[in-house]
Amino acid sequence: MPAARLLVVEDEAKLAANLKRGLGEAGFAVDIAPSAEAARAALSRNGYDLMLLDLRLPGQDGLEFLVELRAAGAVLPVLILTARDSTDELVRGLDGGGDDYLTKPFAFSELLARVRALLRRLLAADSLVLEADDIVIDTSRRVASRGGRTLDLSPKELMVLEYLVRHAGLAVTRDMIGEAVWGKDYNAMSNIVEVFINRLRQKIELVNQPPLIVTIRGAGYMLRLELPAYNSKTRGSE
Repeated sequence: MPAARLLVVEDEAKLAANLKRGLGEAGFAVDIAPSAEAARAALSRNGYDLMLLDLRLPGQDGLEFLVELRAAGAVLPVLILTARDSTDELVRGLDGGGDDYLTKPFAFSELLARVRALLRRLLAADSLVLEADDIVIDTSRRVASRGGRTLDLSPKELMVLEYLVRHAGLAVTRDMIGEAVWGKDYNAMSNIVEVFINRLRQKIELVNQPPLIVTIRGAGYMLRLELPAYNSKTRGSE
């Protein structure tokens, strides 16, 4: 998703921080909102692929907030997180617009599985496999290969590569990549994008082949399409 972007609406600071860290390590861009009001503001500024919503929030109740969102036409998937575990509460949450329901306390592995399942549903209408040149990314399994060889990529490296593949043949700026992959945590003054581009080059480029990721002076980077013919024997004899 390259950076499938998640909004976690949770007022418990420690839990919110743990979710942000864990989901970030799993390859997602994560924003935190401690209240319905803050979530509403975040939704007005950014596009999200999934919202994780606690029902017991300060100010407006999470379920009331969800009902309002659905009435306004919001269609993003919502995973309800709550300590309310009665059947009646579960039914109210799902009837109010929730797509799935997880009671606290929960295992992070189960949360992650549910997040991925909801995102797979979201992508059902789209191709789950991205291709550019001989790069293939299976977005549901979160694996990438080049020329049939599986690439050993970290979650963030995969997200950068996926962004380049989705924009193959187009120049993308450093900030475009940074904001897509790191979200609000991206610092435009850092060299994090350059670091990850260099890591990707070390892992995906082939010996005696033209570079797949090229630097566009004054613009940024581009994943090259239709690599020019290259004959290593001819080049070696020049």
